[in-house]
Amino acid sequence: MELSQYQQLSRATAVYPDAGANLTYPALGLCGEAGEVAEKVKKAIRDDAGVLTEQRRAALAGELGDVLWYVAQLATEAGLDLDTVADANLEKLRSRQQRSVLSGSGDTR
Repeated sequence: MELSQYQQLSRATAVYPDAGANLTYPALGLCGEAGEVAEKVKKAIRDDAGVLTEQRRAALAGELGDVLWYVAQLATEAGLDLDTVADANLEKLRSRQQRSVLSGSGDTR
């Protein structure tokens, strides 16, 4: 499945206040779900020496799916196409790699 197809299909499940004109709701949801991803990883480190058990892997997949959903909704609210966003991100990273500036800080390196 292409990201833009997921973005389009997932939109049918976007039920929140002012869907279609609300950047805040999906942005906050994305932050919450990213925190849940971090929690799954933290517990794998704490309880399983950093090894992902099959149960934890399945739980992580579920949380990553939730992150993807919120990314898709936020992109839609902002009028962005996820395929275009993904392509631009890879181009940016390849450029940084070619210039040996993958490490470091700053958005415009």
